[in-house]
Amino acid sequence: MDKLKEKFQGKATPLAAEIKDIIKTNGDLVLGEFTVAQVYQGMKGMKGMVTETSKLDPEEGIRFRGYSIPELRKQLPKAPGGTEPLPEGIFHLMLVGELPTNDDVTFITNEWQKRSVVPKHVFDVIDALPVDAHPMTQYCSAILALQTESVFAKAYAKGISKKDYWDYVYEDAMNLIARLPRIAAYIYRRKYKNNIHIEPDHKLDWAANLAHMMGFEDLDVRRLFRLYMTIHADHEGGNVSAHATHLVGSALSDPYLSFCSGMTGLAGPLHGLANQEVLNWIMELKENLGGGLPTKEQIADYIKKTLAEGKVVPGYGHAVLRKTDPRFTAQQDFYKNYIKHDDICEIVQMIYEVAPPILESTGKIKNPWPNVDAHSGALLAHYGIHEYDFYTVLFGVSRALGVMASLIWDRALGHPIERPDSLTTENIKAKIASVKAKA
Repeated sequence: MDKLKEKFQGKATPLAAEIKDIIKTNGDLVLGEFTVAQVYQGMKGMKGMVTETSKLDPEEGIRFRGYSIPELRKQLPKAPGGTEPLPEGIFHLMLVGELPTNDDVTFITNEWQKRSVVPKHVFDVIDALPVDAHPMTQYCSAILALQTESVFAKAYAKGISKKDYWDYVYEDAMNLIARLPRIAAYIYRRKYKNNIHIEPDHKLDWAANLAHMMGFEDLDVRRLFRLYMTIHADHEGGNVSAHATHLVGSALSDPYLSFCSGMTGLAGPLHGLANQEVLNWIMELKENLGGGLPTKEQIADYIKKTLAEGKVVPGYGHAVLRKTDPRFTAQQDFYKNYIKHDDICEIVQMIYEVAPPILESTGKIKNPWPNVDAHSGALLAHYGIHEYDFYTVLFGVSRALGVMASLIWDRALGHPIERPDSLTTENIKAKIASVKAKA
């Protein structure tokens, strides 16, 4: 048993026993109520699942095991001479609930390097698709092709104890995460770079190797990828990609099948496509205003025009957050430290200054502040990654860190198959009539 797995077992075994006791002694305790609007409108705000890895606070933003993003940027280990946290560190934190040491992070980097070999048939599956197939179609197909390697699926078919499920899920999760950069880079080079591929460099960390295999050797790109992969890793359990992975995993589908379901959800325009929609909107803004760098007044007028047409300003607003997304702020800081000037990034800054008061003045928007997507695409584009439809694949590589850590916990804690009750509209109408009759 490797040392990370052993550390996880030391955390999971006593917590599983504690949860069992909580259910036994406090299982009937009411945690909250739900409304008719919540039932009809996506269950927003319903407390109905447990996710150990992170929690989104409306006022404080995302916290990973209690740590904010600014805290993690300072405290997580960095590559030698690096300035941004290594994603290996956020994975360690989410999995075992402890800030990692440099040795802990080095161990994970080495493990992922050893596990990163992608079977030939996976590349064959990608190559069987049309080159113009969407990158997420190719990405999800590759993940499904990798399912032939599932340690959990093979062990389950032979018969294993429930208490050992997590052990095999851990192996699958580590193997899957290790292989995703190779797969993502292969798709990128196949689709956009004339199918000319770059071999991995096993001296590099996980995120830097992805940048290398995509063809970006600039040290600042490596820094950006480390930051990007860290801040996109998790966003508690209710978002589509996390919840889909959890839901499918609750049926004991192996990690490959579970993760693929999460990625098909991430591919949806309302989830993972937001940053490319931000860039499209900014490019349309530039074109409509004659190109070049617009003034704040011109941007304000364009925002008002967008709203008057019944459209949204992409990158602004969030289902939970009620402040500027700390992930936006982290990327804003990256821009100021490393880039200094870029027209698109400058427009992002100007939008940030003028958009919130305009959105707030409508009286219809609960959160007029930017989310993570308002900035991420601009940074990627600055370094020459102009293939907007590939951005969701990068998001998907990062999101594996959080959903796989959570899936290991799901099996270690013995979470059952997820099967909420449902209502018909007639049920709801009867409930409304009953409440009104008693009033």
